[in-house]
Amino acid sequence: QAQLVESGGGLVQPGGSLRLSCAASEISFRYYDMGWYRQAPGKQRELVASITEGGRINYEDSVKGRFTISRDNARNTVYLQMTSLKSEDTAVYYCNARQGSTEYWGQGTQVTVSS
Repeated sequence: QAQLVESGGGLVQPGGSLRLSCAASEISFRYYDMGWYRQAPGKQRELVASITEGGRINYEDSVKGRFTISRDNARNTVYLQMTSLKSEDTAVYYCNARQGSTEYWGQGTQVTVSS
């Protein structure tokens, strides 16, 4: 059964950095578009960054210049490097894999930005 497992979340001070990882199993990872979403308390889940199977990348406006998404097809893993973190980045971050009408979600990893 397909599985996405996120890691790398935690507590970080404002201005700090974190790198999230999402390891996929039981899917043909290289053929999936991958995305990172986040959901803060009381808010809807939003797309933060995405990378297509062909490598095209998009970012949500508030993270442009601070976050970097990348993928390693040999390791079936997608990453989200987050720098210059702000309190408003605090959320549960979810990994998503999508191919046509098929999609999978990870269980989420908490990122808390606080002094």
